[in-house]
Amino acid sequence: MSALKLEDLPHYTYDDYKNWEGNNWELIYGQAYCMSPAPMIKHQHISSKVSWELQNLFNNCKKCQVLMPIDYKIAEDTVVQPDNSVICHEPTNEAYITKAPKIIFEILSKSTAKKDKGLKYKLYEQEGVAYYIIVDPVEEIAKVYELKEGKYIKVCDASDEKVEFTLKECDEKMLFDFSKIW
Repeated sequence: MSALKLEDLPHYTYDDYKNWEGNNWELIYGQAYCMSPAPMIKHQHISSKVSWELQNLFNNCKKCQVLMPIDYKIAEDTVVQPDNSVICHEPTNEAYITKAPKIIFEILSKSTAKKDKGLKYKLYEQEGVAYYIIVDPVEEIAKVYELKEGKYIKVCDASDEKVEFTLKECDEKMLFDFSKIW
């Protein structure tokens, strides 16, 4: 019996993805990833607090907007749903975004941690997401990465620190207070 190869697996596209029931799927390089069960209460609580903090930070920036989970269609065979994101462009589609967000927060859960730390880390780096924040709700630590010369550089592990985000689209530097998300 021969080993299973990648070419033996089904290869899905956005046309397949948009017909799947529920909003708990991601599609990465043609492979389907189920995000079930729904996020735990602490995950949702943190995501809500992250959104609140981001809304407060970007309230006066006319070019950027804060989004909760939304489809980010990178290619016909790659669609992800960041937990929280900031975009600084006008979307051309109501169903999904196609241009890289400037900031993405992913909140780890047991079922998504490996994908968030590995596959999505590389994907967001490749797509040019300026800041990628991986939030660990158990340890109450957020690993903050900034894109520098095409590679993520770790800025810090934040739990109660204020971390500065600098976006050229906004006139001022944004200080995100991580103590307020736990």
